[in-house]
Amino acid sequence: MKRVRCPKCDNYITFDEKKYKEGQSLVFMCPQCGKQFGIRIGTSKLRNTQKEDNPDENADDSRYGYITVIENVFHYKQVIPLKMGVNVIGRYMKNSGVNCAIETNDPSIDINHCSITVSRGKNGKLKYVLKDGPSYTGTFVDNVILGDREQRVIEDGTLFTIGATSVILHTQDENEENK
Repeated sequence: MKRVRCPKCDNYITFDEKKYKEGQSLVFMCPQCGKQFGIRIGTSKLRNTQKEDNPDENADDSRYGYITVIENVFHYKQVIPLKMGVNVIGRYMKNSGVNCAIETNDPSIDINHCSITVSRGKNGKLKYVLKDGPSYTGTFVDNVILGDREQRVIEDGTLFTIGATSVILHTQDENEENK
């Protein structure tokens, strides 16, 4: 049995995928909200940029560092480049405005869970500030929960947890940035 989620109300609909062939299109009507939507068996419309076999290639896209996301339940790794300014981290949802979207089935990650602000400090070096969203399950740094909208300066190798997912910050080496 497989479950699909209604794109409008997030209600789950269960069906027996063994009755259909790979590539076949199915149309569902959500019993909760009446939304009609379609899926194709065996394929996904999710962005495939992070689902490549070599996610470390995405680290090349950023001059300002990146985060490595390791979903603890499935050990699924994603590399998401950071940009200068506010990087909003949260669960992927179409048109959510999150610029560091994590593709996950972890229901404990909010759509707008936390953010990392990349800026230049007084000494000209890159500074990374982690802030909780606020989120329902919290953001943990060194096993200590951040308060709602609490900020903490983090550095290369900092491990923080959102929901049941671990995230590691990788800062940009200043020498590499000037190349």
